[in-house]
Amino acid sequence: MLTVSNVSVAFTGKKLYDDVNLKFTPGNTYGIIGANGAGKSTFLKVLEGKLQPTTGNVSMDTNERMSSLVQDHFAFDQYTVLDTVMQGHKELYDVKNEMDGIYLHDPFTDEDGIRVGELSARFEELDGWTAEIEASQLLQNIGIPESQHQTPMSDLPEVTKVKVLLAQALFGNPDILILDEPTNGLDTKTIAWLEDFLADYQNTVLVVSHDRHFLNAVSTMILDVDFGKIKLFVGNYDFWKQSSELAQRLQSQANAKKEEQIKELQDFIARFSANASKSKQATSRKKQLDKITLDDIQPSSRKYPYINFEILREMGNDMLRVEGVSKSIDGVKILDNVTFTVNPNEKALIMAENDVAATMILDIIAGKVKPDAGKVTWGVTTTQDYLAKDMATNFPNPDRPILDYLRDFASKEESDNTFLRGLLGRMLFKGEDAEKTLDVLSGGEKVRVMLSKLMLTKANVLILDDPTNHLDLESITSLNDGLINFQGGLIFTSHDRTFGQTIADHIVVVSDQGAIDRAETTYDEFMAHPEVQKQLAAKNIVL
Repeated sequence: MLTVSNVSVAFTGKKLYDDVNLKFTPGNTYGIIGANGAGKSTFLKVLEGKLQPTTGNVSMDTNERMSSLVQDHFAFDQYTVLDTVMQGHKELYDVKNEMDGIYLHDPFTDEDGIRVGELSARFEELDGWTAEIEASQLLQNIGIPESQHQTPMSDLPEVTKVKVLLAQALFGNPDILILDEPTNGLDTKTIAWLEDFLADYQNTVLVVSHDRHFLNAVSTMILDVDFGKIKLFVGNYDFWKQSSELAQRLQSQANAKKEEQIKELQDFIARFSANASKSKQATSRKKQLDKITLDDIQPSSRKYPYINFEILREMGNDMLRVEGVSKSIDGVKILDNVTFTVNPNEKALIMAENDVAATMILDIIAGKVKPDAGKVTWGVTTTQDYLAKDMATNFPNPDRPILDYLRDFASKEESDNTFLRGLLGRMLFKGEDAEKTLDVLSGGEKVRVMLSKLMLTKANVLILDDPTNHLDLESITSLNDGLINFQGGLIFTSHDRTFGQTIADHIVVVSDQGAIDRAETTYDEFMAHPEVQKQLAAKNIVL
């Protein structure tokens, strides 16, 4: 068991949070949520012992082992893949290395024999004799074949390094597992495997993630880092969000009878319990939900930005045709003969095996980059606006104040300070925040400025490259809702599966072997379609 007692954390006299008292128990996965800058990753560092709290302490039961996901992708470049994974269990790895070193002694002394005996006994206690087999199997489970297990980490592409470091964190069945944004850089197949792995994990897991689908799949508890406190809630992310909305509604029903409110709560809990999967964690979650009383649910103090995209004019009969587009970077072809059509008002999700290809096709579609071959044709009644992943592209003059930047894109009626400040207020920029220059904004703030710009231009086609990058869960949810309600056309990339599932009605996979193009198809239908899987396999594409 991991226990947090009277913990507070302050930097330069400003408290991040205080009086944190929590117990983390086996069989639960704790999803940690909070606005950007609230201190989620800092809290994980305190739990790991990498950062000392200002007051209080963190304790772990004797003989328990903690493991965490390493964020530095170059930290193990001098090791092989298998050695990197086994270092996830430091004591086991150290014992093995010491034994191996002693066996090389010449002469081999009596003292060496005694020490090897001691190490062998400990090695057996740690299940060391099967450790390499288990590490190898774990790697294969996440898609790294045995032929790569002796490859130096320095020779691996970034996407494979991410998988190896995930395997390192999971190796050896740690008692407490800490994962900070574990789905970043993973393909959908590996994420699905990780969801299944964690759903049946019997020890303690703490995870920070902006992936709502992932949080919903694995979390039995939610830790909300908000307004200087860390509060514990039963259930997954959706339950936390919807129960807080229910609490607000019940609070406003001052004249409602208590019995009616209790019935509404019971019906709400029953709906969530009925949706539980068969995993051990879901069963645990259901038991906890059944114990919730009316006094247990609380309204959230979170603020959601207001995101609503309007269009100046309706689109005609044509939106976009991409014909035979090819593009190479430094002599390496990343797009070849890519052809697809997006019809008026469709919402097309662009997918690729790597982000470079997905971003490149959007850059070409948006007219920022010229293809080596092929052409892009827009319907004459379309107007487009582009949110690029590279913020430098979005803000060529970063020293400008937010207000001045937005005024360039506003109509005459919307260009006065009062209107623009009101818009920024709805996007959670308060008071003097509007006077900030673009270069001092955080990543999330820059994205919210760009979304404000898109609301001003009123284009009937939006092109968005991974728009949830840098956003907190509240902003992601609001953007998700805004794009569902958008009456124009949309072409977007996203690592947020809920985005793909709830927004897209057209899927396009681009590659150096052409495109797979399926209109009138949802994300889930696309990923489950046997013909699609056959086409992906033929092109050797892993999504």
